[in-house]
This record gives sequence, C-alpha cells and structure tokens, in this order.
Amino acid sequence: MARRFTDANGLLNDLLDRFEAGAASPIAHPDYAAFASVVAADAFLKQIREAEATGAVSVGWGRGVKRDQVAHVRLASAEILYRYLDRPPASRIAQDAAARLAAGSALRDSLKNSASQIAEVWGRGKTWHGFASSDVEMLRDAFVLAQAILDNKHLDVDYKTFSRRTVGHSKTLERTEGAVVRLLSGILEFPPGARPREALRAIGLERFAPPLLVAGKIDLEGADLSRISPHYLGITPKEADRVRFREPPAYILTIENFASFNRHIAEADPGRLGTTMYVGGYPSLATQQALRMIAGSVSEQTPIFHWSDIDPDGTWIFHTIERAIGRPIRPHLMSVEIAERSGQVPSKKSAPARCSPESGIARLAAYLAEDGAKTLEQEELDPVLPELR
Repeated sequence: MARRFTDANGLLNDLLDRFEAGAASPIAHPDYAAFASVVAADAFLKQIREAEATGAVSVGWGRGVKRDQVAHVRLASAEILYRYLDRPPASRIAQDAAARLAAGSALRDSLKNSASQIAEVWGRGKTWHGFASSDVEMLRDAFVLAQAILDNKHLDVDYKTFSRRTVGHSKTLERTEGAVVRLLSGILEFPPGARPREALRAIGLERFAPPLLVAGKIDLEGADLSRISPHYLGITPKEADRVRFREPPAYILTIENFASFNRHIAEADPGRLGTTMYVGGYPSLATQQALRMIAGSVSEQTPIFHWSDIDPDGTWIFHTIERAIGRPIRPHLMSVEIAERSGQVPSKKSAPARCSPESGIARLAAYLAEDGAKTLEQEELDPVLPELR
C-alpha cells in the first residue's frame, strides 16, 4: 500500500526510515484528499520543492488534469536529506549507543558480540526485542546483569537484592529480564519454552525459593512427624538435608503439576508407599539441589520417576531433574503410546530437550521432534502408582 502524507517532514523522515530499513530508493506520496486546506497543501509542496532543490529527493508529477500535482517523492540522496533535516543517520546513532553498551564494563566476548549485533539492528532503524537505541541505558543494565550472572554473583542471592547490588535498583532486573535471558541464551542452556522468569529460576535466580512439598513416610531431623501424618510437608529447599525416611520408600516420584501432585498422593498412594515431591514447573536451582540431596539418601535400587506434561517443556523439566539428581530416572505416564492414544497435535511446535540416548526421556523427546507428534497435559490422566519393576 502506498504511503501518503500531509506533513512534509513526516514524508521526508519516512523516506529515511525506509532507507535505513534497507529500501534503496523509497517512494512516498502526498495525501491530497486529507489536506486541511489549500494553504496547507501549498506549504507541503513548498517544503518538498526545497528538498528537491538540494538534491535530496526527486519529484514525480501527475499527468493530464493532475499534471500540476506532485504524484510521488523519491529519495535521491540520503546523505543530503540527512543534512537537510538535520538528522543524524541511524548507523551513527547505533554506533554511539553500542559503544555506550559496553563502555566501562568487563564483558565476555560473547556479550561484546551481542552488542555489535544490536548495533547492526539499530543501524537499520529497527528495535532489538523492543529496545531502541534511545533505550541504551536500560539495555546497558541488562548487559551488566548478564555479566554478573556469568560471574556467579547471583547465587544465594534473591532476585531483587541481586538487581540492587549489581545495578543499584531492585526493579531493574524485573524490567529487563527478557533482554538478560536473550543475552545469555547463547551462552547458558535455557529451556526454549521457558518464560524469562522461569529461565532465571532454573539457574538459581528467583525472588525466594518456593517451598518443596514432600509426601511420604518422612520426619524432619529433630521432629517426629509419625503421629500427625501430614497430607504433605512443605519445607524450604535448603532444609532438604533434614528429611529422614521412617522406612525406605518403594519409589521417589517428582511431579510438575500441583493438581496432579495432590491427586497422586490422595488417590494413587494414600498409604505413602513411596515419597512424592512437587517441583512446581521448571525446578529452581535450590529445588534441584534439594532433589539431589533427597535422592542421594536412598539406595541405588530405589527407582526414581518424574511426571510432567507430554510436551517439549515436559522433556526439558525431566532432563533438568535427571541431570540434577545425577542418576537414571524413569518417565511416569510420559510415553509415546499415551501421547498417540490420548494426545492431540499442537498448533505450535517447539523443540524438546536435547539429551543423550541413555536419558530416560530420550525416546519421548525423539518422538516430539517429529512432525505430527501429539502432546498431552498431565491433568488429563488419572494418577496411578509407578511400575516398580
């Protein structure tokens, strides 16, 4: 659709905007039907003729009864038009902004490369994930935060304290977390379907670690819970070393979904044959460490299972827990057969976990990478005890 204007400055700047976006000889048109008056149309034409006289643009005229009207305005010389409008080129603005992104900061080469790539985007007059060159100071904070994470300064610090200590304001990370994750995504491994907050949780950066919910025949060191038999116990992940088993569990099962967790312990295992834990979606680093500690307190013969949605995110959560525990675990109600029988082909496809053939989730991940693979939310399934063979 032709671009039409009643403001000469708007038309001329639009030509430069499109030139910076990659158009070699952009064209724009007057919008004669929209001029407020003949005076406004004359003022518009006067400025266009001035720009033409400098060599910045060329003017195409109408034909027949419209031969006295400007039909279109074409960019002739971007360099001259920049001078005429007293407008700095986007490439120069981008170079200056990119220099400010990295100035005074000891950044890894990968982050420096990101700054150069952002400058290229800005140089075309585009935004980088919503950040324009005018947002350089906010994006600079994102670079500083990303580097601090690579330096492990985020460990054992809550979300807002880390932000305040790193860039001087507690809410900066919240405002830039998408950019921070984007900058780190080529360096650290994040699940592709995770939201920025979930991705940061997975590497240990969260407001405060959510409680770990545990159901089973357990006590806490210094507290005998055998007489009260709680439905489940909520502890901070750092208290996982206090968990004691009254008797060896028949299995350990971690569950992604809260409803499925409650249904499993109420319907499938009311007698607490095994120990069941709710991990709350993508498990935080603190939760991963807690799972490693609890799994390490049972024998190698105790089978460990995980139950998530049958979808790419579920394979990433499974693989994250598998790596955190450091021993083989088995999928529970997560199989190709269940997907084919009860699932549906999703409207949007994403990448499953990248894992070795030895991983317990490797077969399902390979299936979900295929065209036409079906997915299924775990709430669609009734809970059952894991197969303990």
